[in-house]
Amino acid sequence: MISDQRPSSQDTSRDTQTITLFLCGDVMTGRGIGQVLPYPGNPRIHEPYMTSAKDYVQLAEEVHGPIPKPVDFAYIWGDALEELRCTNPDVRIINLETAVTASRKFWAGKGIHYRMQPRNIPCIAAAKIDCCVLANNHVLDWGYAGLTETLTTLNCANLKVAGAGRNLSEAEAPAIIEVAGKGRVMVFGFGDESSGIPSLWSARSDRPGVNLLPDLSGDTVRRIAKRISGLKRKGDCVVASIHWGGNWGYEVLSAQREFAHRLIDQAHVDVVHGHSSHHPKGVEVYRGKPILFGCGDFLNDYEGISGYEEFRGDLTLMYFVTMDLATGKLVSLIMTPMQIRRFRLSYAHLHDVHWLQQVMDRESRSPGARIEWVNNCRLALSARY
Repeated sequence: MISDQRPSSQDTSRDTQTITLFLCGDVMTGRGIGQVLPYPGNPRIHEPYMTSAKDYVQLAEEVHGPIPKPVDFAYIWGDALEELRCTNPDVRIINLETAVTASRKFWAGKGIHYRMQPRNIPCIAAAKIDCCVLANNHVLDWGYAGLTETLTTLNCANLKVAGAGRNLSEAEAPAIIEVAGKGRVMVFGFGDESSGIPSLWSARSDRPGVNLLPDLSGDTVRRIAKRISGLKRKGDCVVASIHWGGNWGYEVLSAQREFAHRLIDQAHVDVVHGHSSHHPKGVEVYRGKPILFGCGDFLNDYEGISGYEEFRGDLTLMYFVTMDLATGKLVSLIMTPMQIRRFRLSYAHLHDVHWLQQVMDRESRSPGARIEWVNNCRLALSARY
């Protein structure tokens, strides 16, 4: 049964020396989800097995029951809104894995295309999101024009972006979020071809695109370090948000782990925010800095699709990272388990919380680190930082 205990509010009286970030994995508000929002748009899709986005709605309803249509803009966030209210993070960052466009020109040869009608952008604002990372393998699903419209729509909604732009300079530029009385959070977005980003999507001086990493080498880290050093001030919190790796499996490649370590050692990154995996992967604390290797899908329309059940892709995590601005080190990492059901986030069942705790504890490698179950519905990283 679902716990009837609501989480108690966490202490929000943090001093000016700490800053709390909300981070999550892939937020996909297109395709089936887009069809239940107030402005569904053209359901036509170009996939090998589906021709209409409405088919994804039908699949979800066959498994979990009817979805009220149209839903309001806040519907998709469900219980996550209550958790955000209780935790009251200073900055909210998502990986928006959906083009926000009415474009009809899809990227030919690509099997899956996500898009959300621009008039549905209030569904992102409903969770008071500060920054949308766009360096992923779906932001150009509807071509360069679709990316340009995405950037324009987000800008008009006062949503900052990182990892994509109208040219290389924009794609490389960080989103800078000022937190009154505390300081700045700088979010750099990076994409890696291992996540399925086509090489043609790389931004150029005269072409829109994503900030695509050429590789995970030391030379790449040095270039990133030079860029960050020219912008970072004392007390800034720097987030490197990276779309990398495959969809399934818990393995973290040695090249990814070494790249994350180098970002911390050489580029003075404070938080590594990884995504692309369809389920949460392990976390690490390296020299007092948190590395989230894969945050998992946060919102999607995969209900009713079989395969990979052992990874429980319906379960996801809200990550609340609190950093000490004076030392640049981790103070706490709290994770709240959620479940995607009828295109909406709900608090996970207690037995699912327990399952996630065991998986995360097994996969997290920090020396002396443990992922513990606290307050009935949250997980916490316990370690000597």
